[in-house]
Amino acid sequence: MSMSRLFTLHSSLFTLFLLLFACNLLFGSVSIPLPEVWSIITGGETEKESWRYIVLESRLPQAITAILCGASLAASGLMLQTSFRNPLAGPSILGITNGASLGVAIVMLIAGGTVAGTGGNIAIVLGALLGSLAVITLLLFLATVIRSNLMLLIVGIMVSFLVSSIVSLTYIFANADNVHAYVMWGMGSFSDVTVEQLPWFGTVSFLALILAITLIKPLNALLLGDDYAQNLGINLHKTRWMILLSTGILTAIATAYCGPVAFLGLATPHIARLMLRTGNHIQLLPTTILTGAVMALACNLLCIIPPVMMPLNAVTPIFGVPVILYIIIRRRDY
Repeated sequence: MSMSRLFTLHSSLFTLFLLLFACNLLFGSVSIPLPEVWSIITGGETEKESWRYIVLESRLPQAITAILCGASLAASGLMLQTSFRNPLAGPSILGITNGASLGVAIVMLIAGGTVAGTGGNIAIVLGALLGSLAVITLLLFLATVIRSNLMLLIVGIMVSFLVSSIVSLTYIFANADNVHAYVMWGMGSFSDVTVEQLPWFGTVSFLALILAITLIKPLNALLLGDDYAQNLGINLHKTRWMILLSTGILTAIATAYCGPVAFLGLATPHIARLMLRTGNHIQLLPTTILTGAVMALACNLLCIIPPVMMPLNAVTPIFGVPVILYIIIRRRDY
C-alpha cells in the first residue's frame, strides 16, 4: 500500500477511534449532557459532582482499558498467526487465554485471592502470565514436532479443552462466593480496572506493545520460512522466545483484568489485512493495534448502552464470527 493510502487509512481509523472514545464517555446508564462531559474532562465545573465521579472514575478508566486490551489482544493474535503460520491461530483458539484463565482460577478459587488491592493485582497477573506462558511453551515445543499447521491448530484446540477442564476441577476446592466471582470475571468486562489499577495495567501493556513493535523485522522474516529467516541472520530460537514473552504478557495482562475476551485477538489481524492487502508488519502491526483499540471501544459501547448492560463476551462474537467465517470461505491468507 502506498504511503498516501496508508495515511488516509490511518487518519480514518484514528477519527473513528476518537469518535468511539467520545461515545464511551458520553453514553451509559446515566445520561450526562455532552457539554458537561467536556467540562469534566477539561477540568471545568459541573452541575453535579456525581457526574464527575461517573466520568472520571468509571467511564474514562473503562475506555482506556478497552483501548489497551483491544490493542494487546490484536497484537498478540497477529504475532501468533505469523509465528505459527496459521490464519486461525489466536490467544483464545490455541488455549493461551485459557492458560491465563487457569492461572487466575488458581489464585481466585484455590488461594482465595481477588483483583482488589496491590497484592491481589500482582498475584492475579503473575498467575495469568505463568498460565499463558506454559501453554505457549507447550505449543512452541509441539510446533517443532508437528509440521502440519492444521494438526497444530487441532492440538491447540485440544489443549484449550484440557485447560478448561482443569479450571472446572478447581471449582471443587472453592467456595460459592469465589466461584460466582470467577464466573462473573469469565464473562469479560472492561469495567473492572479502577483508577488506582490503571497505571499498572497501562504500563505493563504499553511496554509489552513496545516489545512487539521491536519484533517487526523478525516477524517479516518468519513469513519467508525458517530457512530464509536464518539466512537473513535471524536467530530463530531467540525470536520465538521473544514472541513467546511478548504474547504471553499481552494476553496475561488483558485476561487478568478484563477476563478471557474472545475473538478480538483472532479476528482483528484479519480485518487489518483486509484493509491493507499486505503482510508487511511495518504497516500491518501498527494498523492491527489501532484496529484492535477501535474494535474494543465499539464492543464496549454496545455493552454499556441502556437499557440492558451486556457482558463483553456476548458482544465480541458479533464482530469476530463473520470475519472468521469470511476467511474460512475464501480459503486464503492475506
